[in-house]
Amino acid sequence: MKFIGIIPARYGSSRFPGKPLAMLGELTVIERVYRQARKVLDDVVVATDDERIYNEVRRFGGNVEMTSVNHRSGTDRCKEAYNKHGVAADVIINIQGDEPFVQPEQLTALMNCFDNAETDIATLIKPYDKGVKYDILADPNCVKCVVAADGRALYFSRSVIPYLRGKDRDEWSSIQTYYKHLGVYAYRTKVLDEITSLEQSPLEKTESLEQLRWLENGKVIRTAVTEIETVGIDTPEDLHNAELFLNTMINK
Repeated sequence: MKFIGIIPARYGSSRFPGKPLAMLGELTVIERVYRQARKVLDDVVVATDDERIYNEVRRFGGNVEMTSVNHRSGTDRCKEAYNKHGVAADVIINIQGDEPFVQPEQLTALMNCFDNAETDIATLIKPYDKGVKYDILADPNCVKCVVAADGRALYFSRSVIPYLRGKDRDEWSSIQTYYKHLGVYAYRTKVLDEITSLEQSPLEKTESLEQLRWLENGKVIRTAVTEIETVGIDTPEDLHNAELFLNTMINK
């Protein structure tokens, strides 16, 4: 099975404009993401809407495609970049351009999901630590996922799911395993064509989560469980935390 990695990378960001070009150690964020993806994938492409990012990827020798500024999501940007790149693949892996520490084991776990012929889309989830307080679970910026026994995603929500009736909320994570969704996706190529042509669904609009559109339209989203915590960069403060994490890795 042929896999290709595509890294959507926009310059515009309300909380951190230009973050793909921010320096993290001696390398830009986007170069670190690219290098991590290349540890597993032979073919990796950055999909951007900005010439500054385009030029940076060319500078370090990476593959890059210019895409429209009008895309609603990274999924739509992945589709355009894949079509422009012109290399056929069975599965496209969407690796966020602000995840400089994405690990090879995580990407391999996504790839393994497609050993099951029923899998349309794969994504990563991570168990919350046992005993975390309810306030941590309730953060709406951290999306929760409920899964079936075979690993299929049943639902994603910004709310805490499942609800534990009759239990103190701060005991919930000690009783029930809760999963945090990590926004790395992989799609069969034909499925990517299908989901990018779908209209926004009611649940997607309600929770502002595009994966709910896919579930509402009958797609099988298979989850891969990872114990590795990602260090994403959404704000300048996150970049500082990423620098501390990088220094920890270097000094091990």
